[in-house]
Parts: sequence; C-alpha cells; structure tokens
Amino acid sequence: MIRAYTFLLRPTARQAIALGEMLRDHCSLYNGALQERRDAYRHTSKTSIRYGDQSAQLKEIRAFDPERQGRWSFSSQQATLRRLDKAFQAFFRRVKAGLTPGYPRFKGVGHFDTVTFPKDGDGCRWDSTPHDTITRVRLQGVGHIRVHQHRPVKGRVKTISVKREGRRWYVVLSCDDVPAEPLPPTGAAVGIDMGVTHFLTTSDGEHNAAPRLFAAMAEELAEAQRHLATFPKRTRQRTKRHRAAARKVAKLHARIRRQRADFHHKTALTLVRDHDVIAHERLNTAGLTKRPAPKADPEQPGSFLPNGAAAKAGLNRSILDAGWAQFLTIPANKAESAGRVVVAVDARNTSRTCPSCGHVAKENRVTQAKFACTACAFAANADHVGATNVLNRAGLVLCDVA
Repeated sequence: MIRAYTFLLRPTARQAIALGEMLRDHCSLYNGALQERRDAYRHTSKTSIRYGDQSAQLKEIRAFDPERQGRWSFSSQQATLRRLDKAFQAFFRRVKAGLTPGYPRFKGVGHFDTVTFPKDGDGCRWDSTPHDTITRVRLQGVGHIRVHQHRPVKGRVKTISVKREGRRWYVVLSCDDVPAEPLPPTGAAVGIDMGVTHFLTTSDGEHNAAPRLFAAMAEELAEAQRHLATFPKRTRQRTKRHRAAARKVAKLHARIRRQRADFHHKTALTLVRDHDVIAHERLNTAGLTKRPAPKADPEQPGSFLPNGAAAKAGLNRSILDAGWAQFLTIPANKAESAGRVVVAVDARNTSRTCPSCGHVAKENRVTQAKFACTACAFAANADHVGATNVLNRAGLVLCDVA
C-alpha cells in the first residue's frame, strides 16, 4: 500500500534562503526547457523535443552554470523536466479529445513551489541523522534540515518532495509497502448524502453540520483582498507593503484550506471507524459548479434574459466551500488501510425516489429539506431519503460484484 506523509520543516535562516534559491533555479530550468520546446516547434522544421533530449543536456547545463544549476541534485532536475513533459502530454491528450487544450505556461518564481527528489538517497536523505533524537532530512545544496515529525513513518520511503506554502516549508514523503491496519468489524453499513445546509446526512438520520469556513472568514478575506487590489497587478518589482499584502491573502486562504482538510479527515475517520461499508454518491463537482449558459433575448439583439446566474453563484460558492470533491477521496484512502469498503453509486434521482414504494418523481421533493411521496404519502427529511437510497443502491452494487 502507498501512503504519503507531510511534515513541517524548520529550516534555519540560511537554509530557508538556500531552499528559495533551489526553487528559483528549478523554475528557471523549467521555463528554459519550455522556451526551447516553443522555439523548436516554431522553427520551419517543426521539430519536436522530448524529455530524453532535454535530460541529455543537463550535464552541459550544470557544467556551464556551476554556481546555480550545478549546485542541485541531478535527479531532482530530471524530475522537473519530467514535470514539464507530463504537462505537454496532458496538453496533447486534451487536444485529441477535443477539450480546451491549455498550453503549458511559464512559471513565475512565486508560483513554482515544489521540487521532487525521485529516490531517497539520491540528492536527498530522509532521517539523515539517525543517531540524533531530532529527525532531519538532508538535501543537496541545502544541508540537514530539522523536521517536525509528528507521527512515525511506515513502509519504504520512495520519493521526497519539498514544498513551499507561504513562508512555511514542508517535506512530503511517498512511501511504499506500508502495512495495512485493519479495524475490527462492526457489522454496520451507512449511506451518506452530501448537502449544503448539512455537510452530510447519514442513512441513520444523523446530520453533520457544514463548517462554512470560507463564509466565516469572508469579511476578513475581502478586506485583505481590497487592500491587495490597491497595488498594481503587473510590476517588475513589488514594494515591501505589496509583498506583505499578498502574503496576508495567501495566509488566510492557507488557513481555510488547512481547517477544511482537518474537518474532512476527522469526519471521514469517524465514518471509517464506525462502519464496515460506506456508500456515497458519485458526484461530478466540476459539472455541478458550472456557470449557467447565457440566454440571448430573441426580441432584443445583444441583450440577455435572466438565467439565475446570481443564485447559481451562491450555490457554487457553498459547494466549493464544503469541498465535496476533496472529502470523497479521503474515506476511500482510509478504508483501504482499515479493511473497509467504500462504494460510489449513481447519484441520479436519489433524492426523488421514494424508499418505501420506489416511486420516482420530481414532485416528491417538495422543498430543499422535505420529501413527500405523491404515490404513497411517505414523508421524511429529503437528505435522509437520499442517504437511504444511496445505501440501497450500494447493496445492489455489492450483490452484482459478489
């Protein structure tokens, strides 16, 4: 089993400067490789350059620039070139599929935040001072950096990544052969229905309140964003006050992101501990939060009819604040280690189907919170009905698999 561990780094002042220089030089390598591909394709020969061609040039680049590119791990630079190659592969795949391509862009120094070391021991070393009680990670060109290791690492460390978030630095370990930790069986199964009023409702009738983290900090975030908007968007050199304003906005977003992830993990852990089978809807969050298409007014060319965009924007904001897509991946990951089963079922008509008689009708959903069957007069909470139908469909899926 593969598992990732994220730990906070506590670099010294000199190490923090060196980490920033490492990101800067990898960003320069990424942008230079992207420019080479663009220039080659614009040439009359329409030459295509691939990862192997650019990786073969690394030895010459390091010898030409020993003070910058020559300082860092050869393998980490290969990983950066491989990252660019994956971006081009994804671009060509979207072109063939007829989707919006999204040509790979140049990275600004402030937007290139991760460097990956493909193998422990090659340019990096996890737990580089095993004789010491303090855990450290050694990075080529930086040194031994202290790690705030808040839990033990299990399995074999495969790759090590260094990530910057604001002024914080993290190390991310990807470990293989992590042993499973199965939990004792409970004999219970549950279906969950995701919502906006309630974050989720279980088939047992329990409601889990939505934290509304973004809404709680909306006023403070809006004030910070208004202050940031007073500075020019495009400038060659940001002032000290400009940089401080940008850090304030980033800090608030990072706090919301961490609080949301903490809530998701705690909620998923409770579900996994208490149930052997967890069923949820297969949701397309990107489609659910899509902006409604404009409606042209046939009587007045150039004008548009009301399309409910304002109301849809509020709903989209609530869905994204709840973080459905992120949450639904977490129970599956935890269940793999705990020996539980997570089933995703078709979400169509789960809130319009009567769990008593099976009648399906749009009219069954009286309001956002009330369900009343027009055939048998069965009445219940709409979210509870949805969770019950999700659990029933999961039973059919498990029977088909068996």
